[in-house]
Amino acid sequence: MSPLRQQMQSDMVLRGLAERTQESYIAAVLGVARYYHRSPDQLSQDEIQQYLLHLIEERKLAWSSTNQAACALRFLFHVTLKQPAATFVIPSRKAPAQLPEILSREEVDRILASCLNLKHRALLTATYASGLRVSETCALKVSDIDSERMMLRVDSGKGGKDRYTLLSPSLLDTLRLYWRAAHPALWLFPKTDDKRAIDASQVQKIYYAAKRRAGVVKQGGIHALRHAFATHLLEAGVDIPTIGRLMGHDNITTTARYLHLRQQVAKTDSPLDLLSALPTRR
Repeated sequence: MSPLRQQMQSDMVLRGLAERTQESYIAAVLGVARYYHRSPDQLSQDEIQQYLLHLIEERKLAWSSTNQAACALRFLFHVTLKQPAATFVIPSRKAPAQLPEILSREEVDRILASCLNLKHRALLTATYASGLRVSETCALKVSDIDSERMMLRVDSGKGGKDRYTLLSPSLLDTLRLYWRAAHPALWLFPKTDDKRAIDASQVQKIYYAAKRRAGVVKQGGIHALRHAFATHLLEAGVDIPTIGRLMGHDNITTTARYLHLRQQVAKTDSPLDLLSALPTRR
């Protein structure tokens, strides 16, 4: 590891950046270094700006990806290189507001049933039944299962915050079957060496394979199970503040962002249905 990378890594740790944010920032800095074949501390502000333009115009990255690269480079120059005057600009626009394709209960059931082994079924079932982010599923430990209170502990979720979420009896039964078969020691879903937690890329592959076998064609990765968790709870009558707490949202508008439309549409009659209320013509 180069001294510059080591220093940036230390700076991010000291400022409490989440592990995934640290990984994304390091990847962004490596990207600009590979583009110019030079260390980033040897690059000018204009060169960094040209690189961001390259990401937008030539690589056509999404706004969110370009913005993350800009944030990483600002951190590098402002904090690690101590050049607070350096400024990097990208178009100030919001990422498109895209509604996720919500999985139905039947589709979720088909995906879970299509898993080829018990570990994969337990992993995807936990993600859906407890409304977990993929990083939270990967980080689950055996000790996070609180069967007495029927709760699942999420250790250091997004923003480094702990929370408790649902542990359904059905999920507990599945996890007990899995534990008796695999006997995981520390990590609930370890890698094959049993020393490290499974990584997010492997979990995504498991989900896509299960979805393909189930014949589900809706777009989206494993995060669709988290969306389905929230939507299905809403349809069951659970209020949005409760759903937000279970999902670890700081702001209720985050929860309502993709549930609000579902709530409105479900309570609105189609004009076609209103035609049936008209008097029958003779």
